[in-house]
Amino acid sequence: MQSRIYKHLAATRLKKSTIAAIVLTILSLPLTGMRNSSLAQDQSHPNYEVYALSYGVYPNFPVSALMAGADKDRKINLQMMIWLVKGPGGKNILVDTGCYHENVVKGKGIKDLIKASDAIAKLGLSAADITDVVITHMHWDHADGMDLFPNAKIWIQKDEYGYYTGAAWQAGGKSGGIEPDDVLTIVKLNTAHKVNMVDGDDREIIDGIKVYTGGRHTFASQYVSVRTASGTVVIASDNMYLYENLEKHAPIAQTFDADSNLKAQDRMKQMASRLDLIVPGHDPMVFVKFPKPGNGVARIQ
Repeated sequence: MQSRIYKHLAATRLKKSTIAAIVLTILSLPLTGMRNSSLAQDQSHPNYEVYALSYGVYPNFPVSALMAGADKDRKINLQMMIWLVKGPGGKNILVDTGCYHENVVKGKGIKDLIKASDAIAKLGLSAADITDVVITHMHWDHADGMDLFPNAKIWIQKDEYGYYTGAAWQAGGKSGGIEPDDVLTIVKLNTAHKVNMVDGDDREIIDGIKVYTGGRHTFASQYVSVRTASGTVVIASDNMYLYENLEKHAPIAQTFDADSNLKAQDRMKQMASRLDLIVPGHDPMVFVKFPKPGNGVARIQ
């Protein structure tokens, strides 16, 4: 009798363990599928590399022209920079284009000035390799090199283009910092079907790259978010000149709307995966915080 009972219990345990194994196998199937699906989805959306590139230094620049409320006697060596976003499949996006035309840079006193095309050469790229150019705003030190990149699509806010090709030059308009020749250049590029006009805020222009308005450095300046392996990088450009703007919650000194500028900076803090992944437009500390690979190139990661 005891022998039969032991055999029955053993068989019962075997059945239970077999059933449990089958249940676990079934339950694991959709989870595995989900993991594989998630992995495939991650692989289908590219991560980019972001580099800040120095193209010159503007010595003894007043901080009061960069940050509201700053000491008028304080000066810094203003870092002139552009940003390269490298993606898979030969996708090379340049954010802003620096300046180089003699009539634009003459008398400015910029040291170590190089063309944007020479700056990207430090990363092994030629002007022809640039597939896209994002113009954050039309000021001379950001838009003057648009004509250097023969194969690039230009991305600019529709309202920025419209204002600086029109009303800015009328009575009551504001055209400070805008070079007429740069306006003619972007009009020419537009007639050649090379300009893509972005209509408004929070627009994904390329998979993983979005542009945002609200900084109001110029009429419709934009800033850029980029998906990277380190998280979301925000290229503030001149919507935030210095890290100090963010640290002191101080608007930029040159803006159409100080309140809107502060809201944009607050939004950048929410968007970026880390605070140091918000890249200001002219802070020499960018190349201190991110010293590699060096020689005027900083990888933001």
